[in-house]
Amino acid sequence: MGQLTAFVHVSIDGYYAGPGGEIDWFKSISKDDDYDAYIHHQSSSGGSLVFGRKTYEMMKSYWPTPQARKADPDMAEIVDHSPKFVFSRTLKNEPEQPNWKNITIVSEIDPAWVKKLKQEAKGDLTILGSGTVVQELANLGVIDEYNLVVVPVVLGKGKPLFEDVNRRI
Repeated sequence: MGQLTAFVHVSIDGYYAGPGGEIDWFKSISKDDDYDAYIHHQSSSGGSLVFGRKTYEMMKSYWPTPQARKADPDMAEIVDHSPKFVFSRTLKNEPEQPNWKNITIVSEIDPAWVKKLKQEAKGDLTILGSGTVVQELANLGVIDEYNLVVVPVVLGKGKPLFEDVNRRI
């Protein structure tokens, strides 16, 4: 059985995105070998990646490109070829490309489907970003672990990661 892990960058004040959905603020993190190793480990468990539509489209616009392969060939390989589950009410079909494979579009977040996916998974499942998907899955109680990268930035306003999540003790 696979674990479902949320991997999200958040500001010190708890936002996963700015008021207009912008996420460029998390690029202020200084790159170093430890951070790169951590990021690669989060995505390379041999499992699957989980996205919402917006994060998926952002990843798809970058990782299959020659620039991404040059900047970070290991991560490009991981992201390009890992199984990808995309929660979207608007996407219906996503064709595979030579450097962008294994895509499954899921039209709704169904707790029974998520539990079955975890049971049948050959590895872990990692939600990359995708704050609204994290919120919905958190409310269903199916996320096993939260890995939050706290970026030393105060946004002051934006989209709080846990705003619509039911509090649980």
